[in-house]
Amino acid sequence: MFCFQCEQTAKGEGCTKIGVCGKQPETAALQDLLVHAVKGLSLVAVEARKAGVSDDAVNRFTCQAIFSTLTNVDFDDERFVTLIQACVDHREGLKKKLAAAGGSASFAEDAANFTPAGSAAEMTAQGEKVGVQADPDMNPDLRSLRELLIYGVKGLAAYADHAAILGQQDESVFAFIHEAMAATLNKDQGVDEYVGLALKCGEVNIRAMELLDSGNTGTYGHPVPTKVPLGAKKGKAILVSGHDLKDLDTLLKQTEGKGINVYTHGEMLPCHGYPELKKHPHFFGHYGTAWQNQAREFDAFPGAVLMTTNCIQKPKETYSDRIFTTGLVGWPGVTHVGNDDFTPVIDKALEMEGFNEDVEAKSVMVGFGHNAVMGVAPAVIEAVKNKAIRHFFLVGGCDGAKPGRNYYTDFVEQVPEDCVVLTLACGKFRFFDKDLGDIGGIPRLLDVGQCNDAYSAVRIASALAEAFECGVNDLPLSMVLSWYEQKACVILLSLLHLGIKDIRLGPSLPAFITPNVLNVLVENFNIMPIGTAEGDLKAILG
Repeated sequence: MFCFQCEQTAKGEGCTKIGVCGKQPETAALQDLLVHAVKGLSLVAVEARKAGVSDDAVNRFTCQAIFSTLTNVDFDDERFVTLIQACVDHREGLKKKLAAAGGSASFAEDAANFTPAGSAAEMTAQGEKVGVQADPDMNPDLRSLRELLIYGVKGLAAYADHAAILGQQDESVFAFIHEAMAATLNKDQGVDEYVGLALKCGEVNIRAMELLDSGNTGTYGHPVPTKVPLGAKKGKAILVSGHDLKDLDTLLKQTEGKGINVYTHGEMLPCHGYPELKKHPHFFGHYGTAWQNQAREFDAFPGAVLMTTNCIQKPKETYSDRIFTTGLVGWPGVTHVGNDDFTPVIDKALEMEGFNEDVEAKSVMVGFGHNAVMGVAPAVIEAVKNKAIRHFFLVGGCDGAKPGRNYYTDFVEQVPEDCVVLTLACGKFRFFDKDLGDIGGIPRLLDVGQCNDAYSAVRIASALAEAFECGVNDLPLSMVLSWYEQKACVILLSLLHLGIKDIRLGPSLPAFITPNVLNVLVENFNIMPIGTAEGDLKAILG
């Protein structure tokens, strides 16, 4: 195997024996084969659109298939076998529609024609031939840009899938995903073409995040500032991790009146700010921190655990019988439940002891999405003008287990008292429970939401730029970001598309970025690695 798509990849170079995430070589090969198959499907989809054919089932499947290969989503080989066969079935069905519409359904590329082998072992062998390093003679910089584009598309597909689940779709998003994946098969593609596609991926992702924001807020209301307890309430309990609001909503409705309290974990924390979710009296609080701590935290939780979307790790035997996956998440041997019936999860929670007594702990504030922040925009603008607020820092992104991430805790702790910290995604768990006080009633720590809510940060920055009649790069705003997986990659591409410069990125730079590609990013956007908290603050503030 060879995989270097996440920040924690082995030795900062690539996982070659087993994934740091727990991914087995066989699983990696099946994922590579699925990506290969999706490229072929995308090639057909591009030609089909030229003939006026766009298939909604193909569009949705494409996003789901790509999302399944994102880090820490699905580790179940059997499900990848099914996805690969389904991909080829979709491809051949679309070829027929293309031919019926008068287009040519003949393709030279193997990805558009190959037949999956009859067993998982044989498919694994097929996958070993089409991975990242399949073409050893490929120019390293072109390979770097190709993988950057693919990882950007993985993040984009995730956001598009999240949005589609809530009924928000845009044909242009699906069209670009197919265009980009098909383009990676073009051996004549040069550096300029790949750079252009990567930046376009960032542009299209803004639209996908806008759709997701519309889906979330249109369904569950705009988040409002909300205090969330970090303790526990006596009684039966279910813990929900991942990112999916609809799954949480369904579970809350199905547990109504059953004497079960529902808690969030990881990136589900911001869900407490949505009016249509927080109205449930048994939606109690937040338990634990970020995804990489789940083995310890799930083990200690005295109830059932529901894992939605991504961020699953290998479950410990001590809780493997009480963790459930849903949606695209999968782990071999773990019970998978449908998105509309969580009866097995509920039954398991009722079987268990739950919390024997109330557990007192501090609380945290959530719910500072773009609507809430813009609601106090006049006060914020006035605070900047009278110099009560000197600077804004966006400190957010993915958390992870790799050393070096304490930087973000140190950074926030050292931010001067006349500065405000915006945060989003699970990187906030390095400092989410710190009391930074306020400036004229404006909290100095504002939780914008999930990584899925990055659109809110874009909206806030754009609104401030408009208010001060300047560009985003002219604002007293600095971005200090952490990354782990491919959603972070596409958000970075979105920021680069917007022309945002001077981004600090850590804890390490992507292994898939070659020195030459990095130089392009430095020269055009002044993107830079994090240093020390003290040194970076001094460089930013003077």
